[in-house]
Amino acid sequence: MFVILAASIVAAGQTFTCTPTHVWDGDGPVWCAEGPHLRIAGIAAREMDGACRSNQPCPSASAVEARDALVGLLGGPRGTIPTGHVVVRGPRLTCRSEGSAGGSRTAARCLLPSGADLSCAMIRTGTVLRWDRYWKGPACR
Repeated sequence: MFVILAASIVAAGQTFTCTPTHVWDGDGPVWCAEGPHLRIAGIAAREMDGACRSNQPCPSASAVEARDALVGLLGGPRGTIPTGHVVVRGPRLTCRSEGSAGGSRTAARCLLPSGADLSCAMIRTGTVLRWDRYWKGPACR
């Protein structure tokens, strides 16, 4: 039996660890083994139904392309669960919360073990766009 647990919001400004276990789409949520569900801050991906919300940037890449790019950065697919989330066994991320992203999601900027910024890494895949309204990070290199 599969059980979905409610995630708590990590307070803005707090640093936390996220070991990714599940991915929904190209900008999250990413479920962390430690409990939080994170929304990758400062980027926008298509919704899984292919739509873009009217108040956000709309990348040309499909939702599946963006999700698969994120899954690749987080260790690759290990299967799916009944909700449609892709199971990953990702590297431990170091994240800094930007507070609530709505619902039970924490908006966060995260670093991969290499030190690369995850938001920037996703932008480099060409499957998501920078969302200036929520971009609080440095310029991507």
